[in-house]
Amino acid sequence: MLVPRGSVGWRGIVTPTRLGGVDDTTALAQRASNGDQQAFDALVRATQADVWRWCARLVDVQSADDLTQETYLRAARALHGFRGEGTGRSFLLGVAKRVCLDELRRRGRRDALHQRLRQRASRQSAHAPGADRSLPLEDLIATLPEERREAFVLTQVLGLSYAEAADTLGVPVGTIRSRVARARDDLIGRIDDSRRAGEA
Repeated sequence: MLVPRGSVGWRGIVTPTRLGGVDDTTALAQRASNGDQQAFDALVRATQADVWRWCARLVDVQSADDLTQETYLRAARALHGFRGEGTGRSFLLGVAKRVCLDELRRRGRRDALHQRLRQRASRQSAHAPGADRSLPLEDLIATLPEERREAFVLTQVLGLSYAEAADTLGVPVGTIRSRVARARDDLIGRIDDSRRAGEA
């Protein structure tokens, strides 16, 4: 049974452990794929924080509860195909990404969202001299190009390995490394620009 939305711990931080060489989320996913409902419930509890944060980053905080719930509903139907090639966590984050992209397409708002973020960053950098022109890190991350933002959030915010992030996004590990490096360069450049604007 899925954990009710808004329950305690929904946004808590969970650090996966390893059992017998296989991380616990993967072991739980393998058991759940064979129809073990208790394993599925435990998988939800172990991963819901990361899934929620991923959904919040890809779409928005207001929608994250519903998107997380939808992720587990879809995962329950798709787990029969899970064979443990990747980790249980990367499998769920991959499902969550598809849920979020479906939601963005349904709303027809992806391009509009990116445009609003760019406009907001532009307005903040154009403040009058002496005003606080620095952008919070959350806003800076939001202005990154989508592919770089996804790779950066998965590895630097959610703490996935490069291999797990590659599995989640369906790209080579080298691509993840490149996107994260470019995202860091982007962020450093924007932070420097913000500081210079504040000193002007």
